[in-house]
Amino acid sequence: MLRWLTNAVSWVVVTAALWVVVGGGVVAWVFHQYGQNLPDYASLADYQPPTVTRIHAGDGRLLAEYAHERRVFVPMSAIPPMVRQAFVSAEDKNFYSHLGIDPLGIARAAYENFQALGTNRRPQGASTITQQVAKNFFLTNEVSLERKLEEAVLAFRIEQAFDKDRILELYLNEIFLGRRSYGVAAAALTYFDKALEDLTLPEAAFLAALPKAPSTYDPDRSPELALARRNYVLGRLLADGFITQAEHDAARATPIETRARDSIDYARADFFTEEVRRQLVSELGEDGFYQGGLSVRTTIDPRLQAMADRALRRGLAAYDRDRQGWRGPLGTLDLTAAGDSWPATLAAFDPGFELDDWRLAVVREAGGNQATIGFTDGSTAPLPFSEMRWATPELAPGEFGRRPEAARDVVGAGDVVLVELVEDAEGARFALRQRPTVEGGLVALDPHTGRVLAMSGGFSFRQSQFNRATQAYRQPGSSFKPFVYLAALENGFTPSSIILDAPLVIDQGPGLPLWKPENYSDNFYGPSTLRTGIEKSRNLMTVRLAREIGMDRVQALARRFGVDRGLGTNLAAALGSNEVDLLSITEAYAMLVNGGREIEGQLIERIQDRFGQTIRRRDERTCPDCQVLAWDGSLPPDLPDTRAEVVDPRHAYQMVSMLEGVVQRGTATSAQRIGKPIAGKTGTTNDARDAWFVGFAPDLAVGVYVGFDRPRNLGRQATGGSVALPIWTEFMAAALEDAPATPFRTPPGVRLVRIDAESGLLPGNGTNTVIAEAFLPGTEPSSRTAGTSIPATSTTGGTGGSGTAGDAGAATSGTPTGLY
Repeated sequence: MLRWLTNAVSWVVVTAALWVVVGGGVVAWVFHQYGQNLPDYASLADYQPPTVTRIHAGDGRLLAEYAHERRVFVPMSAIPPMVRQAFVSAEDKNFYSHLGIDPLGIARAAYENFQALGTNRRPQGASTITQQVAKNFFLTNEVSLERKLEEAVLAFRIEQAFDKDRILELYLNEIFLGRRSYGVAAAALTYFDKALEDLTLPEAAFLAALPKAPSTYDPDRSPELALARRNYVLGRLLADGFITQAEHDAARATPIETRARDSIDYARADFFTEEVRRQLVSELGEDGFYQGGLSVRTTIDPRLQAMADRALRRGLAAYDRDRQGWRGPLGTLDLTAAGDSWPATLAAFDPGFELDDWRLAVVREAGGNQATIGFTDGSTAPLPFSEMRWATPELAPGEFGRRPEAARDVVGAGDVVLVELVEDAEGARFALRQRPTVEGGLVALDPHTGRVLAMSGGFSFRQSQFNRATQAYRQPGSSFKPFVYLAALENGFTPSSIILDAPLVIDQGPGLPLWKPENYSDNFYGPSTLRTGIEKSRNLMTVRLAREIGMDRVQALARRFGVDRGLGTNLAAALGSNEVDLLSITEAYAMLVNGGREIEGQLIERIQDRFGQTIRRRDERTCPDCQVLAWDGSLPPDLPDTRAEVVDPRHAYQMVSMLEGVVQRGTATSAQRIGKPIAGKTGTTNDARDAWFVGFAPDLAVGVYVGFDRPRNLGRQATGGSVALPIWTEFMAAALEDAPATPFRTPPGVRLVRIDAESGLLPGNGTNTVIAEAFLPGTEPSSRTAGTSIPATSTTGGTGGSGTAGDAGAATSGTPTGLY
């Protein structure tokens, strides 16, 4: 008996040993067979997950977030223990004890799946957290024995290379939790608008319930399933000893309440933000931008941006009402069919663009003096005919029907329209509005640094992402003229030099017709000063001046200012027949007011990588003295000015002074209402296809462009002064409202001399108006104005116009008789 027992034991031991050897061999074969071509798991040591790139305004407010996957990476030390425990209990309770594969878990899952045969219960998996890391990082979602074996081998190797906390950190930052959210931090923000450390126990348990099937357990889609799964996780936490019975019961009684992310203080600058995105994608590539986890601080000033958006939209809409006519309602509603649910029907109507301070309304009834309109909240209000009198029907571009005589001539019951609440001395009332067909852009920048402070690229970003401030290349028209006159100043002319304003015929060469340029007014004004030529935007004077100095010199100067795109040497180019974008010409004007220093429009202040290290900044100058922790009362550090000089600052100031005259006496006098020192130039192209105004205050340069995306005439008597200037003026008035009246800075080497505004000579008996003119020493006039003795008025106002007879050319120089 004893021998038999001994033999039996020996047989069992030998058999077990053989099974161990065979099993070990099988395991070794599996590791060899399925581990040969697996990815290099060592890359996990340096893994940097793709994270969200954020773009911020100059004041730190968020403009936009960009990512293929919404993810916020957080280190293990920043993940609360409660969150870690919830995921371990829900997904892999033996995580801290197994070697990457959980044999007990596999056996338990196999047994429970066998028990569930023939039922509708979902089969249980047995993948450990480590296996999920292996799958998520290196493998596909293929369901096969081979893929599971590869997953197991890779999980074992990962366990040998990394500690448990590192593996869990990778898992919690990589796992998909629904709603485009990857990782627990992103999910906490998406579902609860909270940081991880602010999550409650039931909220953490809910997040841990999601990995199995995020869509299935979305509480907005399947609240009962989500609650049941959340409660299952709470039960696991209780069973594993992580929470008490009281905590479990309280959490279980708590409903799941998600909350949208509304706590972020967003700033809005749609066209600007898209321009930044395009620029960075071009520089960094798609992956570098969308997965880089960058923090981009931009130059935009949200206060000025809001002013720019409002001024551009109001200006385009006002032009459209005045010149384009009524194109009808957005649509119609069947009020009879809608019945009492008409507010909901109206709310479902999509106008297709941002309404901002406009409102969607439906006409309930239309009479003679007014119409009654209803809003999405069910309220109604009158729409007076006085606020829709402008709505003459537009039959075709430039063709109009009969002017309306009553509200019923404009709208009818069921019409879906846009209205705006207007308030003035007559009270508050609604006014009829429509989305304009004309487009435009506005750019504002710091002339000393090139920092773009505001950029509006059109009426609606939602409807069209085409940025008219940077992507629309159009003829600048007369807004190019300052660079012709500046080239003349560089070549011996002065602001008081005389040029003949008279008919001119240009031979354009063999096979080409003669060119006869004309002034906008179709009149001729005789000999006039350069200042008058720019203030009154005289075409004939400009062409004569360009012929005198040579278009090659104009071209060379325009190249220095960055407005030479497509600029030829034909004389027609002097009138702005080349193409520019709004940002470029605004930069060029900024280089006038900043003293002739080169600047380039800058959208980005600095960029930080995912670790907070600054990898790029706008101002690359070194400043050791700027690194002090606190101000000690001393003078600020003296930083070197590294900007290149593109023009003599004295000539730049002369041009600034002449452009200031455009506002004081020329084509932009309506801007005087701003009440601060400002300067600029109107621009209108042939056939009034494009309208411009570009100008500046001492510390702010602003450009406005208006035109159709498919160029066509803007309408009768449409000019830069009547179309673009009102937008510029509204923006500049708001931007400078609280700013002091800073005069333009006069550089050394400029002499301000009292002269006759019309003749450009020293005041004499025939002088009507005296102005202070800027001269370089030795170029001042020495002759006096002749004529009947009239008391002269010393002023910067008055009007230009025809001067005394004389030959074209520079005025003679001499010693000034006095300084202004």
